[in-house]
Amino acid sequence: MSTLDTLIVEINDHFWTYLLIPLVAVAGLYFTLRSRALQLRLLPEMFRVIKEQPETRGDGTKSVSPFGAFTISAAARIGTGNIAGVASAITLGGAGAVFWMWVMAIVGGASAFVESTLAQLYKVRERTPGSEGTYRGGPAYYMQRGLGKRWVGVVFAVVITLTFGLVFTAVQSNTISTVTAGSLGDGTPGWFAPAVGAALAVLLGLAVFGGVRRIASVTQVMVPVMALLYLVVGLAVVVLNVSEVPRVFADIVGGAFGIREVVGGGVGAAIQQGVRRGMFSNEAGLGSAPNAAAAAETSHPVKQGLVQTLGVFFDTLVVCSMTAFIILSTNPELSGRQGADLTQSALQDTLGGWAGHLLTVVVFLLAFSSMIGNYYYGESNIEFITGKRSALFGYRGLVLAATFLGALGSVSVVWNLADVTMGVMALVNLLAILPLSVIAFRLLDDYLAQRRTGLNPVFTRDRLPDLTGVECWEPATAGTPERGGETAATNAG
Repeated sequence: MSTLDTLIVEINDHFWTYLLIPLVAVAGLYFTLRSRALQLRLLPEMFRVIKEQPETRGDGTKSVSPFGAFTISAAARIGTGNIAGVASAITLGGAGAVFWMWVMAIVGGASAFVESTLAQLYKVRERTPGSEGTYRGGPAYYMQRGLGKRWVGVVFAVVITLTFGLVFTAVQSNTISTVTAGSLGDGTPGWFAPAVGAALAVLLGLAVFGGVRRIASVTQVMVPVMALLYLVVGLAVVVLNVSEVPRVFADIVGGAFGIREVVGGGVGAAIQQGVRRGMFSNEAGLGSAPNAAAAAETSHPVKQGLVQTLGVFFDTLVVCSMTAFIILSTNPELSGRQGADLTQSALQDTLGGWAGHLLTVVVFLLAFSSMIGNYYYGESNIEFITGKRSALFGYRGLVLAATFLGALGSVSVVWNLADVTMGVMALVNLLAILPLSVIAFRLLDDYLAQRRTGLNPVFTRDRLPDLTGVECWEPATAGTPERGGETAATNAG
């Protein structure tokens, strides 16, 4: 296992250092400059959009509100990356990695805007029986419809299926196994690992094969509650260690620029870990969030782009920062520690043993909900590739195997493997949205032009008639008020 881990680390270091980090930085900075820093300039507009009331469809039913879309995307983002990923970044890259996570979120906000706006523009109507009136889409769809290259969409669909359906599922399972061992045992996996892996495989199998659909609905309700509870507990830790806050800030800034060494981590390690864990957590530019963004109903594609940008900020600048301050304010011994057990120990040291058990519950619900979401990301992209039921059945079996094996794997191997597949996925997506970003910025110009006249922006295909591959967003006609999922009445705002 150590040989495999060493090989993966070697691939990771070269891939991220010489290819992906420069691409992420260049793409994010280009989108930021081209949009005149929309992620900062339009912050007030993001909060205005998120407060909009849901519109009424032609059949009298309510559409999904922007705030509803925000909470759904936040629930999907907030998971083990915020708890275990931040701890791993600090262990391997020092406190300075947190600073580069912040930078990644601010610059990556522009990338999140572009990919989610494109996903809204090129979404398609769901034609599966029982799913009428809903939408699906994502990078594979804007690669096919926007770039006109289906083969690129297929490549991305394969990569996201491997990354989210298999590798990230193993990461979630591994994190649950780790915190369970820390809560019920001495911190070593022992017999907990296979037992937890088997239990998770059974529960996920029930949800995936449709035996107990309520499992998915329960986790969707509980995730926002658990995330809020985690923030409250984390705030309590920071308050109790408030005298350490100035030192924590000094460590974060000093470690980011090599002013001081933390756990042997220099500037390079801090940047690498900050960018990797930042992308895993907030998913900006990764190409996963657009799959969810495409399903939302909104009067203009830009609205969903703004909502997703705000989601990136909330995920990293609020939730990830909370984990960082929980760990660093307790001044723990980092050597040899990785993953959620580091966060767990920090909570226990300040609040007592009960906090470690609470984190186990929080991690389980967040991670299991993410596992269900990961599965459906893969399923929707398999449907993009082929409609054969045998392919879907085989995929389900692989997902359950990844769940069990993930609980048995070492923390370092599982996370390093996730870095490789996540990096390939981001590479394909960023190379696609760089040329397509021109369309996203044209949509932004259209949106802002309508806002300047006092309108609540509504987009229809005839506003940019030269675009091809757009299925939805038809102009409203008498008796047909629908515009991309909302009523024409939105312009009355």
